[in-house]
Amino acid sequence: MTGKTIITAALTGVLATREQCPAIPYTPEEIAEEARRSAEAGAAVVHVHARRPDGRPAYDVETYRRIKEEIEARCEVIVNFSTGAIGIPIEERIAHVRALRPDLAALNMGSMNYAIYSPKKKRFYHDHVFANPFKDIVYLLEAMNEAGTKPELECFDTGHIGNTAPLVDMGLLRPPLHFSLILGVLGGIPATTENLVHMKHSLPAGSTWQVIGISLAQWPLVAAAITLGGHVRVGLEDNFYVRPGEMARSNGDLVAKAAHLIRELGGEVASVEEARAILQLGRQPAP
Repeated sequence: MTGKTIITAALTGVLATREQCPAIPYTPEEIAEEARRSAEAGAAVVHVHARRPDGRPAYDVETYRRIKEEIEARCEVIVNFSTGAIGIPIEERIAHVRALRPDLAALNMGSMNYAIYSPKKKRFYHDHVFANPFKDIVYLLEAMNEAGTKPELECFDTGHIGNTAPLVDMGLLRPPLHFSLILGVLGGIPATTENLVHMKHSLPAGSTWQVIGISLAQWPLVAAAITLGGHVRVGLEDNFYVRPGEMARSNGDLVAKAAHLIRELGGEVASVEEARAILQLGRQPAP
């Protein structure tokens, strides 16, 4: 292990509900409070999806603006906006990044089936085709470049990593690249340490990366990423449980466990300023 480990907290997502986990935040104030708890526990980055007060996903600029302002009023943390959506016009998926110019924004690097399966009920839930053709990726990337926002390249399978090559050749992606390696979504690569090692070795030289493990697979993958020199994402978007049978009371509980693992394995948790240096982020001027 070398250097510091960045912890990202994925605060709410778009699918999880309070019926599944009471700690899921919906309003800008609730999301910002979760950001504060995460920052206090050691997170340097928060990954944000906007929600409506009833929990449905929101995509409008003003809701994202309120979330960003509420977070900034409570803590110092790097804000990372989502741009992922199904059935939403591409212009709407990027409008909040154009307007608010966050330091980071997630950019999905390929299309896939995206589903949740219940072995108990023998049925699929959230059964979608998550379409991200190159023309959409290029559109989103051009907007991020104009906004001065660094893309976090979300890869649900090894082929998505290879999709970066033509974009680098076009000059749209500018190394060093920053990747999220997502394991455990049905339709993507399964959540095993062997698969994480393979994905890590598939990255372009000089890249930074973090792991995103879905459900309780989060924890062995977090441990593996720490020892492989990567960074980690935890949070209620990806996993509700601190350990089997013990649901997190907040995102802060999950961040605190990640920070504990980093220290137990002989590492150090990156501060916000250290994370900015690792990711080569400049401070964005106010829009």
